[in-house]
Amino acid sequence: QVALVESGGGLVQAGGSLRLSCTASGRGLGSYDLAWFRQAPGKEREFVAMLRWIDGNKSHADSVKGRFTMSGDGSKQTVFLQMNSLKPEDTAVYYCAARVRSLASVSLRRSYAYWGQGTQVTVSS
Repeated sequence: QVALVESGGGLVQAGGSLRLSCTASGRGLGSYDLAWFRQAPGKEREFVAMLRWIDGNKSHADSVKGRFTMSGDGSKQTVFLQMNSLKPEDTAVYYCAARVRSLASVSLRRSYAYWGQGTQVTVSS
């Protein structure tokens, strides 16, 4: 079992920055992929970024490349999402997710068995 707790959301003006954190608890986390998804009102939950603990491999959605960066601190079992140059369309609830390391597409929602409670990010224009 893995428990995920997100923090760091808030209200920011367009062009600003925020850093989200997700702390994971459980055993064998080295065998997991950690990811960020987001869900805007009335829209499907979409993939944002993924980090593979075992080798540090990362993947970011095209919509956030060059603006968002996912990183991790293994000693704290925490992953981060640094979000720069935020746009109003980035407004969403951001969720941390985890799955046992998998060959499935990193953006496949159903491949992630564990989810955090979500943290709201609101970007004003």
